[in-house]
Amino acid sequence: MTLLSATLMRPSQRSIGWSIVMMLAGILAIGAPLATGIAVNVLIAWMLLVSGAAHLAYGWQTRDNGSFLWELLLSVVHGVAALFLLMQPPVVALASLTAVLALYLCGKATLEIIASLQHRSVRGSGWLLFDGIVTLILAIMIWYSWPWNAAWTIGTLVGISLLCSGAARLFQSMEHTAEPV
Repeated sequence: MTLLSATLMRPSQRSIGWSIVMMLAGILAIGAPLATGIAVNVLIAWMLLVSGAAHLAYGWQTRDNGSFLWELLLSVVHGVAALFLLMQPPVVALASLTAVLALYLCGKATLEIIASLQHRSVRGSGWLLFDGIVTLILAIMIWYSWPWNAAWTIGTLVGISLLCSGAARLFQSMEHTAEPV
């Protein structure tokens, strides 16, 4: 039995609570799309900066095996990307992130769809498929609005994705807590 199967077979009140938290986060993101987009931009930039520093530290620690140059180059790539996002006006940085978000949502959708197909015998797994399909539609919507609507796209679509993910998990959890007929 996989971890996902075990999780799907033993829902608790906490899973319902976390689903509601996810849905509330989605509603907040939809309500303030520009602020959400800017927050996502800053968060990703700082994660890239920290990751770049980690590559540099790792390269220094393992310099004896000849990987320092590659780790240094990775560190520079991360640092340049982070500085680009941090130094650009928010709308320009959001336009760049919009394209990356489309790729992220496409990958997320693919994984959700695969997970739902692998666990289709588990009660409620259809909600994972639903989440994957909605997320894939959102990824496609980005390409039709990019770059003109980049200022609101990230916040709104991340919010919709969070809302749908939370709803899918809520319905799935509720199906598991219901008495079998």
